[in-house]
Amino acid sequence: MTRKEFEELVFDSYGIKGDYPFDKDLETAVFRHQDNKKWFALAMRIPERKLGRKSDKIIDVVNLKCDPEIIFSLWQDEGIFPAYHMNKSHWITVCLDGSVSKKTVAWLTDISFSLTSKKLSKK
Repeated sequence: MTRKEFEELVFDSYGIKGDYPFDKDLETAVFRHQDNKKWFALAMRIPERKLGRKSDKIIDVVNLKCDPEIIFSLWQDEGIFPAYHMNKSHWITVCLDGSVSKKTVAWLTDISFSLTSKKLSKK
């Protein structure tokens, strides 16, 4: 899946477009809920070396919130890493270079969207 395909998936699934909240950075997009403004995805371009690979090639990635019970097993999959620049206990980094299937990216995005959605009160 490419970055463009990811952005289309998010818009088609949730009606949300990324915003660019960082001054002078027009490449890093935050995808957040419309009601509570919580982030569920952060798309950015980083050097592969930041993920432990042996290349300085710049790639598109997305950080997604994930269930801590499955995070460690996901790190075994190609193209999924401990979160770059975020809490590694609750977030993962997914490469948008074709190494992770579209189905898996969609599933992980759904998990992130659900985990960050507004919780219903118990009242």
